[in-house]
Amino acid sequence: MSTPRHFLDLDRVAAAELRRMLDMGAAYKAGRLNGKPAAGKFLAMIFEKPSTRTRVSFEVAMKQLGGDVVVLDEKGSQVGRGETWADTARVMSRYVDAVMVRTGRAANLDELAAHAEVPVINGLTDHSHPCQLMADIMTLEERLGPAKDKIVAWSGDGNNVANSWIHAAVRFDFMLRVACPESLRPPKKLLDWAAREGGKVSVTEDAQEAAASADCIVTDTWVSMGNGDAEKRHNLLAPYRVDEKLMARAKSSAIFMHCLPAKRGLEVTAGVIDGPQSAVWDEAENRLHAQKGILAWCLG
Repeated sequence: MSTPRHFLDLDRVAAAELRRMLDMGAAYKAGRLNGKPAAGKFLAMIFEKPSTRTRVSFEVAMKQLGGDVVVLDEKGSQVGRGETWADTARVMSRYVDAVMVRTGRAANLDELAAHAEVPVINGLTDHSHPCQLMADIMTLEERLGPAKDKIVAWSGDGNNVANSWIHAAVRFDFMLRVACPESLRPPKKLLDWAAREGGKVSVTEDAQEAAASADCIVTDTWVSMGNGDAEKRHNLLAPYRVDEKLMARAKSSAIFMHCLPAKRGLEVTAGVIDGPQSAVWDEAENRLHAQKGILAWCLG
């Protein structure tokens, strides 16, 4: 049996293959591709963490590609009762043609992929969110042209989405400036990887410095699922709020992105997210189109 094509993280897939997925997603969006590569196929979606965009976009994408889905949450599967991810992988491989998982520990994803005989797709872990970044790059390029050599400023928590922005900066060859508190920096191991790969990634505690002449400013919620230190995080991250003043530091053509859900008045002001520079709704829509490319690639 051939090795399945997993989509686990951007750093585990060659840049040319990521570009191929984006090109397919863009072609589906534009109506240039109308095939049904998932005809007769099933996608199992396993949710340890709740979801709006991930669930709806994957379900609609799979059905538009001709396939169907089976949805399992933590309470509705034996994973939530202690069955191993390895055993889950072995069983799912007998039933479905691909598995998308949204989980906490990245080790769960790796265990699932190591024992699955069908493609496994990372719908989110505490370490990364690669499907979101594929939609983000699609949006960036729709608005501003090729990602290569663009300047992207991240302002806020160095979380799982920030980690995937670091992967993307290396794979798509743009400059990424991460602005965050010292205690919330992305992992050193990840930054070292980016440096070894020749990535143009820098980290600062100064959001104003990071935003200077940027093509895009991006942020995320300050308190993610599983974070229990909300008050401390709010105090730490207040200087990283994306407001009109911070956007003014970027280029006049700059866009704002946020993976959603957003808390207006916390990580971003209403004037920015609902303003003319906001690309968040195109970004949310592009989850559907980018994931069509991912699914088509995984299913061969």
